[in-house]
Amino acid sequence: MQVHGQCHCGAVSFTAKINPDEVLVCHCEDCQKLSGTSFRTVVPASSTDLVFSGETPKTYVKIGLSGARREQGFCGTCGSALYATSEGDGPKLYSLRVGVLAEKAQLAPKHQKFLRSAMPWLDTLPTLPGTQT
Repeated sequence: MQVHGQCHCGAVSFTAKINPDEVLVCHCEDCQKLSGTSFRTVVPASSTDLVFSGETPKTYVKIGLSGARREQGFCGTCGSALYATSEGDGPKLYSLRVGVLAEKAQLAPKHQKFLRSAMPWLDTLPTLPGTQT
């Protein structure tokens, strides 16, 4: 499936080919801190199937509890998180942030990981009052 991504201000955009069956929700503490929320929804894309346009994303390298180094890509103007990938040259796998994709409504997660870090109140969301605005 072809997807189209863009940061909040529009300075960075991209297209990618993804498999919608690989969308997942990550509940790890790094994703919680880096996104500023309770989980992050991502989908992988190969560097050979990903094309950026506009400004070049800024990067931050985080070191996970395992010692793995992950490059976090974001817009240098508005700060929108765009992806995570490995450091270095050569072919890479990018974990695209589903929230910046135009097709996000079509990309329901198929599985979850790091459930041990999931917020215990997530199952109450459908019961909370809400508005359409």
